[in-house]
Amino acid sequence: MKPPRSERLQAIIARLHACGYRVTPQREAILAAMADSPDHPTAEAVHRRLLPAIPDLSLATVYKTLTALKACGEVLELQFSNQDNRYDAARPKPHPHLICQGCGAVTDPDLPDVEAMAQALAEATGYAITSHRLDFFGLCPACRARDAAD
Repeated sequence: MKPPRSERLQAIIARLHACGYRVTPQREAILAAMADSPDHPTAEAVHRRLLPAIPDLSLATVYKTLTALKACGEVLELQFSNQDNRYDAARPKPHPHLICQGCGAVTDPDLPDVEAMAQALAEATGYAITSHRLDFFGLCPACRARDAAD
């Protein structure tokens, strides 16, 4: 018996259908892994997580599914110059991130005034802001504890 679909997964599936994409069993597994992911995985991490349950899943299928999610606005892609891209389907709209320079963990801090700041910036400059990205870099508590123990 299949576990029940989360509300987020249902919303992603509905949006992909609305955008004209088919949702195959492999694609649904990828969508579920993304929708319920507490972290911001790379495509390779999603692939590794699903391989035990779906041994014939190709990495290309994961990338094609992420491309479909991006096209429908259902995943936020975080690009880094020195790391693999990370993906956030749980919160696909722009929001701030904390990025650990030790282990690479990506966390979503709760900063409620970011949208107000973007609106104020738009009003002050005359820009029509369509998107934004706010990242904070440092060391997570686990890496700080590990460094303190060394």
